[in-house]
Amino acid sequence: MDVNERPTVLIVDDDPSIVDILKDFLEYDQFRVVTGCDAQEAWNAFRNNEVQCILLDIMMPGQSGFDFCRRIRESSDVPILFLSARSDDVDKIRGLSLGGDDYIVKSASPGEIIARVKAVLRRAGAAQGSSAPKALDYGYLKLDLTSREVFAGGRSVSLTPKEYDLLRLFAEHPRQVFTYDQLLAKFWEGVGDKHTIRVHMGRLREKIEPDPDHPRYIANVWGVGYRFEASP
Repeated sequence: MDVNERPTVLIVDDDPSIVDILKDFLEYDQFRVVTGCDAQEAWNAFRNNEVQCILLDIMMPGQSGFDFCRRIRESSDVPILFLSARSDDVDKIRGLSLGGDDYIVKSASPGEIIARVKAVLRRAGAAQGSSAPKALDYGYLKLDLTSREVFAGGRSVSLTPKEYDLLRLFAEHPRQVFTYDQLLAKFWEGVGDKHTIRVHMGRLREKIEPDPDHPRYIANVWGVGYRFEASP
C-alpha cells in the first residue's frame, strides 16, 4: 500500500509504553501513526496531518481527553475512540455523550484495539460508493448521502460518523424497528450495552429533532429498540 493511501491514526497518551505498543501494532497493520503525549502536542499533530481516527486517553496532564474531544468536535467529526484504565459506566457515558465513537478499556489486547479502529473506519467510510439514492428528504430533516451532510430546519447539523451512520440506517428504513441487539452488532461489533445506544440516540435527537423531548423522527419502541417514524 502506498504510504499516502494509508489511514492515519493519532494516538494521544502520556504513557510512552502504551504509545509504543499501539504504534507498533498499527504500523504493522499498514496504518500511518502520529502521536501526542498531551493535548497541545496532539492538537499540533492533528492540525498538521490528515488524521482519519484518534485513539484518545482520558487521564492526561493538563487538559483531559474529554476536553480535547470537545475541542476536536468544534471543527471535525473524525472518529474518536477513548482509551481508559477505568471500566465504569460513568466515564463511558460521558465520553460517548461528548462525541466519542467508542470506548476501550486499556486492558483490551492491542489486537482488539486495532479491530475496533478498523470497525469505526469502516463505518465512517460506509456508503461513500453507493449510487442511489443521493438524498433523503423528510421535510424538516434532509440527508445528502453523497456529501454525508445533514440539514435540520434548513441549518447544517454536525454529526459524528457514528451518529450519521445511525441516522442514515433509520432514514433508509422508515417504520422498521431496529432492536438494541441489532444496533450493537452493527455499530459496536457487539461490544456495549443499552446505555451505549441510548446515549448516542439521545445526542442524535438533540441535533436533528425540532423538539427532542417529543421526537418527530426517531421513536422509542419501549424495551425493544428504535424506529424511524417519518415517510419521504
